[in-house]
Amino acid sequence: MKDYLIKALAFNGEIRAYATRTTNTVEEGRRRHDTWPTATAALGRSMTAGVMMGAMVKGDDKLTIKIEGNGPIGAIIIDANGHGEVRGYVSNPHTHFDLNEMGKLDVRRAVGTDGMLTVVKDVNMKDFFTGQVPIISGEIAEDFTQYFVVSEQVPSAVALGVLVNPDNSVKAAGGFVIQVMPGASEETISTLEKKISEMEPISKMVDDGLTPEEILNTVLGAENVDILADMDVKFSCNCSKERFGNAIIGLGENEIKAMIEEEGQAEAGCHFCLEKYVYPKEELEGFLDEIHARKEA
Repeated sequence: MKDYLIKALAFNGEIRAYATRTTNTVEEGRRRHDTWPTATAALGRSMTAGVMMGAMVKGDDKLTIKIEGNGPIGAIIIDANGHGEVRGYVSNPHTHFDLNEMGKLDVRRAVGTDGMLTVVKDVNMKDFFTGQVPIISGEIAEDFTQYFVVSEQVPSAVALGVLVNPDNSVKAAGGFVIQVMPGASEETISTLEKKISEMEPISKMVDDGLTPEEILNTVLGAENVDILADMDVKFSCNCSKERFGNAIIGLGENEIKAMIEEEGQAEAGCHFCLEKYVYPKEELEGFLDEIHARKEA
């Protein structure tokens, strides 16, 4: 089953909703970074949130999420855009603990309960939009709920879930964001609160094979949901040899000469996808020629 996201309205436009299946996307992140189960859950929940927040911006806009608590996993960094593309990594992928008292992966212990959740939106304008809130639980879904309420003034319910197989691969991943629009009636809000309190865990819904449409129909009631659009979701990185090459050129002539003299080559690696790019002596000398050409132009 492919990963995808849906956008919807419910209760005659009083509620806005997003739901997504991210199992393959999170597994790709786990495979690339060799995350251990608790780190996989933390990374997967964060990537799933990033996918849905990306769907809230326009196509070419993008955002970066940083969750930095006082737990051993360190920083969690997520990039997402309006095309369903997401990438991410954690500082310490080999973080794992025994299950917590609820029998679930102990993401709170990995992330920590003291720190900040920061969202930076690049909306193709001169200034970035930055929102920041303290981490309140370390479970991630509750922290994004807090972010929407405090930073964007939108009452929201966020559910994020990741199940991991015994072989450490991702069994199921997905989530939803349900937001209350201005002017929503007390009756609608009460109905929503009751339905959310009675629902099964989101990870179980995905594991049971429910599609994003079926998840929203289950949580909100099929008769109340109006699906607006869908979007494929995937792990995608925009790094390239050319991009890193431009960064090396930006270091300047002296730095490049030092690379040639000391190592005879240069190597660059992407934090997000772990691709490695090697620049042999000939390419570095070509960068020097390019710098000289620019100076003479």
